[in-house]
Amino acid sequence: MSAVLSIDRNALQLNPQPQQKFWFDPIPPRTSIAAERRHRQERLAGAFRLFARFGFAQGLAGHITARDPELSDHFWVNPLGVHFSRIKVSDLLLVNSKGETVIGNRPLNKAAFAIHAAIHEHNPKIVAAAHTHSTYGKAWSTLGRKLDTLTQDACVFHDDVALFDDFTGMVVDESEGLRIAKALGDRKGAILKNHGILSAGPTVEAAAWWYIALDNACHTQLLAEAAGTPQPIDEATARHTHSQIGKPEGALHAFESLYEGLVEAEPELLE
Repeated sequence: MSAVLSIDRNALQLNPQPQQKFWFDPIPPRTSIAAERRHRQERLAGAFRLFARFGFAQGLAGHITARDPELSDHFWVNPLGVHFSRIKVSDLLLVNSKGETVIGNRPLNKAAFAIHAAIHEHNPKIVAAAHTHSTYGKAWSTLGRKLDTLTQDACVFHDDVALFDDFTGMVVDESEGLRIAKALGDRKGAILKNHGILSAGPTVEAAAWWYIALDNACHTQLLAEAAGTPQPIDEATARHTHSQIGKPEGALHAFESLYEGLVEAEPELLE
């Protein structure tokens, strides 16, 4: 005999929430510059470890940066030669606009400075930027074209990813970094032909999540084109969906959902 669930509907407490622009609660602002700096450092260290979990670490290649909240022409970045999976807050370097390491005693990746210094200088709204040599991002970049909007997830990047098609070798010259920065503009990502992908955003969380999502979009389209002839989402629908899911708040919460479990499993990243 099966049990019958009895519900007292009068006991149900309905707590309607005020209507918000998004379906989640806003993140409260940090109360001081020191608190904001620490927040960015912790999320930056966490982003590297998450990238390692996604398989984005490739030898010495790859870097994520976070603008310092007080010294706006300085940014925090990973040191050369430390695997993404081992990076802690205390490993991060603080670098100024001249490429000088202000805090930290490990070597600086020259390509990291050439690309990221230009991005941070060219667009003051960018707080963080990410670039690695992820497999699917590299594979897609060899085609020399932008992504199509094939899925709901890809709508995040609809008309929001640049194509930089002037590969000249490893980026160590600041002038090439500036050309990448100009191509990126206000978009959340760029495809660097024959090189890989890059993301940028107003928070560390957004830049990191958008990198993960952009690599996934590359992977998805590679699979779809290998299987047949994909049918893109029409322009009006893609644009509308982008307005719904393409905001940095959504990326922030998507990142946090990964970050919480990461810190629980690897608390030493906060050291």
